[in-house]
Order: sequence, then C-alpha cells, then structure tokens
Amino acid sequence: MSEFGTTAGTLPGGAASGKRAWSPARRAVDSLAWAVAVPVLLLFGAGVAQWVTPLGVVVVLAVLAVATCLVGGVWHRAGAATLVAVSGFALTLFAGPAVYEGYMRTAGEPVDAVVVDVADLHREHGADMTCRVRELGGERRTFEVSQMQNCFGQAGKGDRITVREDPLGLLDPWLPYGPDDQDTSEITAAATAGLTVVAGASVLYGGQRRRNR
Repeated sequence: MSEFGTTAGTLPGGAASGKRAWSPARRAVDSLAWAVAVPVLLLFGAGVAQWVTPLGVVVVLAVLAVATCLVGGVWHRAGAATLVAVSGFALTLFAGPAVYEGYMRTAGEPVDAVVVDVADLHREHGADMTCRVRELGGERRTFEVSQMQNCFGQAGKGDRITVREDPLGLLDPWLPYGPDDQDTSEITAAATAGLTVVAGASVLYGGQRRRNR
C-alpha cells in the first residue's frame, strides 16, 4: 500500500498503471492550493502592472502559461484549461484598475487640485485621454495622468477636483469619477470578483477531475 492510498502500479479497479493514483483527500488539497494560488498571483500581476507595466505583464503571462499547461497538459483537462486562460486574461483587465482604485481609496491622500488641461490624443486604437492637474497647495506640483489613472474627460480645464495621491510616491494621482460614472467602480469590482471565482473554480475542477495517463 503506497502513501497515495493504492498499490503502486495499480489503479483502484485493478488495472495496471505506471503511475500511482492520488488519494481523494490529497487530490482535493492539491487542487484547492492551485485554485487559490492562480487567481491570487493573477491579481498580484495585475496590480504590479499598474506600477511597472512590463513586469506586471510578464508575471501575468507566466502565471497563465503555468496554469494552462498544468490543467491542460498535466491534468489532461483541455476544456478547463481553456476556461482558465480566458477567464484569467479577462480577470487581469478588470483587476488592474480595481486594485489601483482600491489602493488609492484606502491609502491615498486626498489633495485639492485644479485641472490644467485635458487632451485626447486619438491614438491608433481609439481615444487616449491625458489630464494635467496641479496641486492647489503644498508644492503646487503638476501631474500628467492617463486613462490608467482614471482620466476619461470627466473634468474640464479649470475644474477643481480632489485627487488621491500615493503616499509612497510610486504611482500617479488617481482622479475621481464624474457624476455619470458612479457605477463604474461597482461594475469593475463585481467583474473582478466574478472572474476570480471562475478562474479558481476552473482550476479546482480540472484538478479534481484530472486524468492519470
């Protein structure tokens, strides 16, 4: 009797096999560990991308590559692997802004500022808004922020707003939502939570239903 709960080289039904079968308990623990680790690392990569985009992208792609190879290649669950890849990629698109906003709302310092200029650069793949804001007090610093920092033209030149500044000085200020965008935060958070569950559940299913070949 092996540590996996079956005789080495024999499947529970008595068929010969070159691999040892996992006990239900050990399989459940292993599957759950991966189901937690994959979404957490994807959220981490999405957060890092808000600070250093290339590094965050590398983390996300590495996690997705390992997860899909594990579920599809090692566990032989192609359908679950596809769902992990799709939901994991979509998760990072929503998780980045959600993590950034959550951090700024929680730890960011409110600062009164005025909008100096708003520009729409009309890049190749659509609008690319850029906002310049200047502090009204302190050092009266001027910041240029992009759509990653929530610049979507919700405030015009000369408008006074309250921005959130990173106390560590690593991230650009976060701009508040406009009156017509109040539901954006809730939608982003809900999408992030839902996709996190889908990605984790896909990994868990693949691990629990893995095939030994």
